[in-house]
Amino acid sequence: MSAVETAVRPAVVRPDRAADTGTSRARIGRGFQHGGWFIAPFLALFALFVVLPVGRGIWLSFTDANISGADTHFVGLDNYTEAFRDPLMWESLGHSAYFTLLVVPCIVVAAFLMAMLAHHIDHAKWLWRLCFFAPFLLPSAVVGNLWQWLFNPGTGMVNHVLGLDTPWLTEKSTAMIAVVIATLWWTVGFSFLLYLAALQSIPHHLYEAAALDGANAWRRMVHITLPMLRTITGLVITLQVLASLQVFDQVVVMYDFGSGPEDSTRTYVQYALEEGFTSYRVGYASAISNIFFVIIAVLSLGRMWLLRKREEGVR
Repeated sequence: MSAVETAVRPAVVRPDRAADTGTSRARIGRGFQHGGWFIAPFLALFALFVVLPVGRGIWLSFTDANISGADTHFVGLDNYTEAFRDPLMWESLGHSAYFTLLVVPCIVVAAFLMAMLAHHIDHAKWLWRLCFFAPFLLPSAVVGNLWQWLFNPGTGMVNHVLGLDTPWLTEKSTAMIAVVIATLWWTVGFSFLLYLAALQSIPHHLYEAAALDGANAWRRMVHITLPMLRTITGLVITLQVLASLQVFDQVVVMYDFGSGPEDSTRTYVQYALEEGFTSYRVGYASAISNIFFVIIAVLSLGRMWLLRKREEGVR
């Protein structure tokens, strides 16, 4: 047989390979079918407690539903139109954004410094880590009541230790700052734990090589530690921004379920709750909540897009 005939001769699929391919596909199909039973309970609970409530909330936002559920009528986009023209909604959104701008940088810096201290300290490391992380385990009601007492102008420890006479919870200028301080003390432990884990994953030979080249501690931190922590810093910022925009628990507890002096601490989530369960306007509260969901989703997707662009730039 010539070389040309051999080259143009069509390939023949061996029966054993075809059988193996069919068997592999059948095996994969059976594996997927069996795996579906393992995730079925989660899917059922997810649909029951997430998908259905979200769908119900979207539907209610197009109605004039009240808390009793009676005499509900379809009103189209009226709730959304009213929401965009509502000054209280924009004011509460501004309070949430102001709180976020105050607390996020403080948490990032404090968590990094605490992680550096706990990572480099030689004695009683477990005690430092426990002290830094323990407040994060407290319930929000405990934290709110604790700091409400600490900020009391007459008997509170804050004014007594600092030698001040500041009405933290009754003045508009300091009301949100008090919430920021309480939140920082309460939630910094989570970011501290992330930074500590990231610090422990940095190869030690990088610091040894830099020290042999004559780099001091400051240069090692600037040129090794901070660049290696860039990814975890982006994660911490993203998580804290999303959590801070949804601030609610500690605010309402510290101000006895009120909105602070001159409504200076009424956050977006609190305003939506008031509209739904105080004014009984469930449809309007659902519209406000859906707008807030879109804002959160846009921020999350924007962060993912920036991260992907940065990774593509590095490549």
